[in-house]
Amino acid sequence: MRNIKTIVELPEDVYDALSVRGFSKERISKEFRNLFALRCYRDKILPLGKAAELAGLSKWEFIEFLSKNGIPVLTHDDINWQRERAAIKELARRTQK
Repeated sequence: MRNIKTIVELPEDVYDALSVRGFSKERISKEFRNLFALRCYRDKILPLGKAAELAGLSKWEFIEFLSKNGIPVLTHDDINWQRERAAIKELARRTQK
């Protein structure tokens, strides 16, 4: 599979401020990729596996990264919650008999 190269431009003074704090060009690039992958996953633009691939992480590493950043891996939409509530109510009704 081929990679497509993208370029992120930073003002020189921003780069200087980052580099003084230990951010190399490679680290800045990695941070951008990780955060962009996080956003793409959070906003349902990419599924977990593709977002992990974008970040250059394994799925487990990406799940850990999401967790550290407060992004849930498993989400329930309203329909799933309604189904689960109905199932719980049905189980509760059956056990009360």
